Amino acid sequence: MFTYLNPEIRERLIEEGKLIRIDAQGQRLDPRAQPPADTLALNVLGPIPLPMGIGEHPTTVDWYAAVRSTELGEVESLAGTLRDSGGQHLFSVLASSMAVNSVLVAGNPRSAESPLVRVHSSCLTGDVFGSHRCECGPQLSAATDRIATDPQGGILVYMAGHEGRGIGLWAKAATYILQDEGENTYQANRSLGLPDDSRDFSDAGALLHYFRGNRPFRLLTNNPKKIEDLGAFGLDQITRVKHVTGVGDWNRRYLSAKQDWGHQIDAEDLKAED
Repeated sequence: MFTYLNPEIRERLIEEGKLIRIDAQGQRLDPRAQPPADTLALNVLGPIPLPMGIGEHPTTVDWYAAVRSTELGEVESLAGTLRDSGGQHLFSVLASSMAVNSVLVAGNPRSAESPLVRVHSSCLTGDVFGSHRCECGPQLSAATDRIATDPQGGILVYMAGHEGRGIGLWAKAATYILQDEGENTYQANRSLGLPDDSRDFSDAGALLHYFRGNRPFRLLTNNPKKIEDLGAFGLDQITRVKHVTGVGDWNRRYLSAKQDWGHQIDAEDLKAED
């Protein structure tokens, strides 16, 4: 995906406060100064109003796009070189592997006592195609509904680089083949020489610091490790909220493997829905 902002538009967005840069603690940095390569910094673009149909009550949430400054800087530098050398015709062949994460904000979670939060890992097959091999699609839909209608508002952080628990779509496709041959989701990762879970939650930590700070919030998750991962970035006032949905014949074995791995999914949950 080619990502590039004309320098004049970029400057205007900075002046309007719609393009900012934050550090790992959610503090604002100078968006015009390139941060050190070894320092986590995110460029955040927004807010952008998104009207959404939540049940019978249409609502509008604010969408923010976020990308690591180092990755965006590499793309912008290359695009600038092409522009200065008259190579604009090559813009169409520029490609970037950078992951652009998204944040949906409902209400005013900064001032709420304990807003509802979901950190959701991207899943093309579940979120977009509606596959029942996992529960990702129903989890995303339910989280969006619950956050948008919660009296305290909330935040949904959508992690674009987390496909297949961080192994990427190509490797995920291979693990599906191995799962169809009898391996569970974690065994399939190991067969490919990959970790059970290679997701990096540092970007999510920075974004939650910016939109909420280290103050109490409720996290929609069945995975205690996710709370530990966010805690490693200084977010230690988290209350877990159970988030089991989308259970069916196609994914009971998958969910059972997650249960064995430590997800807090009750035996009764695996008998539900269908």
